[in-house]
Amino acid sequence: MSLILTFLGKGGTGRTTVAIAAAKKLASQGKRVLLATQDTSPAFGMLLGATLTPEPQELSPNLFGIQFQTSLLLERSWEEVKNLEAQYLRMPLLKEVYGQELGVLPGMDSALALNALREYDKSGKYDAIVYDGIGDKDTLRMLGMPEILSWYVRRFQNIFSNSDLGRTLSPFLQPIASAVLNINLTPENLPQGKEASSLLEEGKQAIANPNRVAAYLVTTGDPSSIATAKYLWGSAQQVGLTVGGVILNQAILPDTVVAEIAESLEQVYETFDRESAITNTVTAEFAPLKISSIPSREGEDWQALIDAMPDFRTTAMVPKPTEIDLTARQVKLFLPGFDKKQVKLTQNGPEVTVEAGDQRHNIELPPQLSGQSVKGAKFQNSYLILSF
Repeated sequence: MSLILTFLGKGGTGRTTVAIAAAKKLASQGKRVLLATQDTSPAFGMLLGATLTPEPQELSPNLFGIQFQTSLLLERSWEEVKNLEAQYLRMPLLKEVYGQELGVLPGMDSALALNALREYDKSGKYDAIVYDGIGDKDTLRMLGMPEILSWYVRRFQNIFSNSDLGRTLSPFLQPIASAVLNINLTPENLPQGKEASSLLEEGKQAIANPNRVAAYLVTTGDPSSIATAKYLWGSAQQVGLTVGGVILNQAILPDTVVAEIAESLEQVYETFDRESAITNTVTAEFAPLKISSIPSREGEDWQALIDAMPDFRTTAMVPKPTEIDLTARQVKLFLPGFDKKQVKLTQNGPEVTVEAGDQRHNIELPPQLSGQSVKGAKFQNSYLILSF
């Protein structure tokens, strides 16, 4: 299995440059690396110094690049849908509909990109996949799809199984399913054994494993960049994504912002130690994450930037998004960048749903806490602590 890396941060902080440098570093360590982007503009290729195509191509030893094109991904996925239909239905209905005729619905590009990452990961051809996405809430929504979709599968299955409609239709579902689809379908086994359900569970486990999927925050010393990165940090915890560290880009911080920082620290601009002060500010904002400060890239020379990249193998040392303490009867969620007023809690049976920012996290309680109501909630050291 591959290590999948992505980078989060405000636009203009150098995320794409960092992604390329990270891919180059991993390749220099002997790892087979796929650098993937959804950017269809010439900008990515110009920065990389190569024109990418929808198929992986070798850029340098151990380094391959690919440009995800949503229309082509849709065509490939559509062919898979038609093959499945032909397998289960005696008279396929979609055989005359072609992928190139279909329009891309909003949000489908993220789902197709996630599926493409899964397929390249599953291929066994790469030790690491570096994904240069949009780097904001859309990237997190994409990585949170397995969690959200699995919730819908569970809830609708339970509702259908326990409803009068499900019990009424059950005698009719099985003979129809057996005759037409050649499967054993009843309300009780609706999601079980299905490929989609296993894929969702596989995806959830991969996102939650810091040795499989991790993100790094990219920021400058600019207050708005720091605030955006902190928001994305907390949002990443909501989808179970591990944030392994912060990459501080000091090269693109305007002098006006540096002067403001110096003034806020009551220091004279001319004698101001720019790098140390900004690093200290960012370190305080993102503790306990490790801060890696990177220099500017000089022309086509990437080496200094590559050398400044963090060790991407240390992500397992950072705080876990969710911890359950059965002895104390507590569930702890690491939610940096949020406070209690920004969080909404709802509980339904064995699940607690936490809404923060633009993300929703569904926590399946262990049997020892299942059926118990939340008795208290408080923030402490960036943790939301739920007591039962």
